[in-house]
Amino acid sequence: MKPFRIDVPQATLDSIRARVKAYEWHEMPRGEGLDDSWAYGANIDFMRTLCAYWVDGYDWRRAEAALNAFPQYTAAVEDIDLHFYFEKGSGPSPKPIILSHGWPGSVFEFIHIIDKLAHPEKHGGDVKDAFTVVAPSLPGYGWSGKPKRPIGPRTTARLFDKLMTDVVKLPNYIAQGGDWGSAISAYMSYEGKGCKAAHLNMQGWVSPGVGPETDEEKAFAAKAAQLFEMEGAYFREQTTKPQTLSYGMMDSPVGVAAWIVEKFHGWSDTRMGFEKAYTKDQLLTNVMIYLVTRTFNTATWLYRGRLEEQFSAPLPKGARLEKPTGVAAFPVDLIPWPPRSQVERSINVARWDAFEHGGHFAALERPDDLVSSIRGFARQL
Repeated sequence: MKPFRIDVPQATLDSIRARVKAYEWHEMPRGEGLDDSWAYGANIDFMRTLCAYWVDGYDWRRAEAALNAFPQYTAAVEDIDLHFYFEKGSGPSPKPIILSHGWPGSVFEFIHIIDKLAHPEKHGGDVKDAFTVVAPSLPGYGWSGKPKRPIGPRTTARLFDKLMTDVVKLPNYIAQGGDWGSAISAYMSYEGKGCKAAHLNMQGWVSPGVGPETDEEKAFAAKAAQLFEMEGAYFREQTTKPQTLSYGMMDSPVGVAAWIVEKFHGWSDTRMGFEKAYTKDQLLTNVMIYLVTRTFNTATWLYRGRLEEQFSAPLPKGARLEKPTGVAAFPVDLIPWPPRSQVERSINVARWDAFEHGGHFAALERPDDLVSSIRGFARQL
């Protein structure tokens, strides 16, 4: 474990700002009902406002200070240098937990919950609920090393299990995650030597051969398929030809912002307004992590890595998560949770928390709800 601190060169920040400022804007579909529409992709009026703030109001150094507020380290695991936060919990027996993010998120999401999990007594909670928190950047993301070729969530789970058991030496841990983090956490539960339970805020595991059976489950599957048909173009591109996408994105900060912000808009609970869910600073800090580390390209490789893993090492039919699993079900998501009856055929569900508000990026959008679900699940173990 080598102590780590984020310190982005000023020349990098100046280059990004100059390219955002010089961006030549184009057009978007207009007409009745379309001026505030995201139906065709990232809304250009919102993007122009966001980029104007990016140039004249956003302060990376303030975000950097927040990112540096918790202890960080790097450690070599197999052939990847992993970057991770490591906050020791309060009290005599904090429970170990590893938090895994996904795409297009980053480890920045967990800055909002690390202290609440590690030191509940500082936030009106009970010290008995304290966790020792490990929150890594995925391989190819942020300040973690870049793999030489695509790797998927199963390989990442193996690396993270070694991080927990061999590096920080915290066996009997809980694996928590959403998006790719839910698949990674599920694989850690399935075959990680140190994982005792998983907590998921997206369905990252479906047992091969298990599908909808009841009328309710079939109706949900039809709606989910329709949703993915409208939202899944990025998934197909990043799964099949991520390298082609990279040439435009690695050259355009505004392009990266539009590609990522559109997902934050589409996968979040925006019923009260987009900027009620996230501030401009939060959106831009997440985008900036991809830019200052030049990881947009390698981050998308995880999609292709998943496909290659499924061909090279398929799971046996009926493979199930048998260790206790907690579910935090938020109403808005790219892949919402199916009915519990269907989930329980693939997963040993020990706790199911259904929330009225919130979406895909729960740690950022609904931090208190996510923390309460994690705490409640851990008490049951």
